[in-house]
Amino acid sequence: MYLRRTQSDSISSNNRLSIILGAALGALIGSRLMGFLENPLIEFSQQNIIQLLNTKTIMGGLFGGLLGVELAKKYIGETNSSGDLFTFPIIFGIFIGRIGCFLSGVNEFTYGKETSSFLGMDLGDGILRHPTSLYELFFLIFLFFGLKRLQKTTTLQNGDLFKWFMILYFSFRFFIEFIKPNVFYLFGVSSIQILCIICLLYYVKAPPNLPKREEHETE
Repeated sequence: MYLRRTQSDSISSNNRLSIILGAALGALIGSRLMGFLENPLIEFSQQNIIQLLNTKTIMGGLFGGLLGVELAKKYIGETNSSGDLFTFPIIFGIFIGRIGCFLSGVNEFTYGKETSSFLGMDLGDGILRHPTSLYELFFLIFLFFGLKRLQKTTTLQNGDLFKWFMILYFSFRFFIEFIKPNVFYLFGVSSIQILCIICLLYYVKAPPNLPKREEHETE
C-alpha cells in the first residue's frame, strides 16, 4: 500500500484487491501442497498429519500465489501486469522469515548438510552444517539492491521486475537445494528443485525483456 501511494499503479483499487486475494489463496494452497510433497512418503499417523498441516514452504507459496494471481486476473478481466508492486515487499518478507529460520537452527528444516568447510556452523545438533538460511539472507540482500539498481538505471517493461525476481530467486533455490539434506528425490532432484524447473519453464513462454539502459540528454 505504501509503494502504491508513492508510484503510479495502472490497476484500479478493486482489481488490486482481487489480485491480492487471489495471491493469498494461491499462496496458502501452494505452500501447504509443496510442504507435503517435500516428504510424500511420510507415515500417516495423528502426529504426522498435524505436522503436515503445519508444514509450508515459501517456494510453493510464491508459485501458488503466481497462479492465484493469474486466475484472479483472468476472472476479473485485468490485463495489466501486477507483480512489480509486490517484488520488494516479498523479498523483505522472505528476509524476515529466513532470520527466524536461522535462529531456529535444526528445529526448522532449512538447514544444510554436514560439511567440513570453514563455513560450517553448529546449528544446535553438534554437527557442522552449511548455514543455508544465512546464505539466503546474503543472497536476498544482493537481490534487493541489485533489482533496485536495475529499476533505477534501466528501462524495464511493466511486469519485468517481478519476472527477474522469480527467475533469479528460483534459480538460486534450485542450486542451494544440493547442499540441503532432502529426504525425497524424484529423477535425482528434490520436489523443490522440480518446482524451480517448472517455474523457470513457465517464464520461457513469457520471458522478461532485456533491460535497456536509460539515456540521459546532454546539452
